[in-house]
Amino acid sequence: MTAPPHEAHPARPGRALPDTQQGMRRRNLARVMHAVSAEGPLSRAAVASRIGLTRAAVSTLVDELVRSGLLEELGPERPGRVGRPGSALAVSAQGPAGIGAEVGVDHLAVCAVDLRGRVRARAVRYGSNRGRSPEPVLEQLTGLVGRVVSEAEAEGLWPAGLAVAVPGLVARDGRTVVRAPNLDWHDVDLATLLPADLPPTVDNEANFGALAELWLGDGTPRDFLHVSAEIGIGAAVVFDGRLVRGTRGFAGELGHVPVRPDGPACACGGQGCLEQYAGEKAVLRAAGVEPGEDRVGLLAGRAAEGDEDVRRALREAGTALGIALTGAVNLLDPEGVVLGGALAGLAPWLVPSLREELARRTAGPACPVAVSELGPQGPLLGAAHSVVRAVLDDPGAVARRP
Repeated sequence: MTAPPHEAHPARPGRALPDTQQGMRRRNLARVMHAVSAEGPLSRAAVASRIGLTRAAVSTLVDELVRSGLLEELGPERPGRVGRPGSALAVSAQGPAGIGAEVGVDHLAVCAVDLRGRVRARAVRYGSNRGRSPEPVLEQLTGLVGRVVSEAEAEGLWPAGLAVAVPGLVARDGRTVVRAPNLDWHDVDLATLLPADLPPTVDNEANFGALAELWLGDGTPRDFLHVSAEIGIGAAVVFDGRLVRGTRGFAGELGHVPVRPDGPACACGGQGCLEQYAGEKAVLRAAGVEPGEDRVGLLAGRAAEGDEDVRRALREAGTALGIALTGAVNLLDPEGVVLGGALAGLAPWLVPSLREELARRTAGPACPVAVSELGPQGPLLGAAHSVVRAVLDDPGAVARRP
């Protein structure tokens, strides 16, 4: 886990604890949790040194967090040291867990992540969701959530919240999918169609993917553009460690930036959008490859074998990505671009032309392009970790369950 918090939980954007004695206590509980999460195991004395409180104050806070099941004591921090060793503290391996879910065009997925950041349960269902009405899709998702929660509870965990990643525009209320062109969904209130005992927080899959990069990525900068490329193409803008959401929460619709204004019609109603040239379906069509269960694996295999049609399709997709990204890079001047999603697995053949196009078109120095190690798992992990971060940010709001 990383410290300190950079992004408010999507369900409570900009949420701040009140400037009262109670608010100060809750902030200090969060400081203890983040210190132990980031650097633990730590003794009480070490926590006090890191957050600048007295040992007595930290001890009181730690006792409360241990009683709540959020921290656990592991025993002496340094056996054999001179003097009385402190008891080492760690975030609990049991207790609250973040439940993340993803509605993809061709799959549904759910996972449970504990406070230590470990995936403890997971369920996936493959099958096309394109054109299906929301009710049966979310009924199946609810079944997967129930299965994962049951597996997590068998390991001593309980759900602290549910966050759902979707491939579409999500309103700032954190529950309504305003438009998801690749699903053909419009104005769908997911909160009314998912478990009532676990109210969901909903966000765009690229946003959750970007948060996963920020929290879990190795060396990810604090200012970057995250591109999530699969059947559709989304993007998220992160500056100073925070998502830039836009006035209505719709920032990042890179897939519907026109690459060629007179190009083919897109599901969004426009023409020549990036998705028509660099989306997974477009790449398969250009490569002359029939869709299958492991489409990216098939493309990667053929590219590695020297299939020139596949390699040409990937080069052209990289060029289209570079054209679409040029405007964003010139406008925002990020530290770098991170390519995630399923197409990250095709980076060896996709990224060279993307970099070449960016270098040719950007006004300043070439913008670095990195490939996500999380790949297609990013949105699901980002959703689950957003719930975990909400617990770390306000542990005082978490009630212990039996």
